[in-house]
Amino acid sequence: QVQLVESGGGLVQPGGSLRLSCAASGIIFSIYTMGWYRQAPGKQRELVATITNGGGKYYASFVKGRFTIARDNAKNTVYLQMNNLRPEDTAVYYCNTYLPTQGNWGQGTQVTVSS
Repeated sequence: QVQLVESGGGLVQPGGSLRLSCAASGIIFSIYTMGWYRQAPGKQRELVATITNGGGKYYASFVKGRFTIARDNAKNTVYLQMNNLRPEDTAVYYCNTYLPTQGNWGQGTQVTVSS
């Protein structure tokens, strides 16, 4: 069974940084494109960034230049380094495979950006 466990969220002031981690199990991690997604209150879940099994990266325009996605296939883990955080980055952050996503989403990790 697929398990995705996100961690690293928290409360941070505007301009601050956080590093999110997501440990995956139950899948052959190294063959998948992995993605970070987020869902803010009252909004639909949206794609934040992806990283292919070869290391190719995509970023949504609203995080480009501030967030960095990385992966460690030996640890079945994907990371999201978030710098220069803004209040509008406040959301629950999730990881999942990308196209297709797995049916079992993790619990996510809450990121709150506030002074």
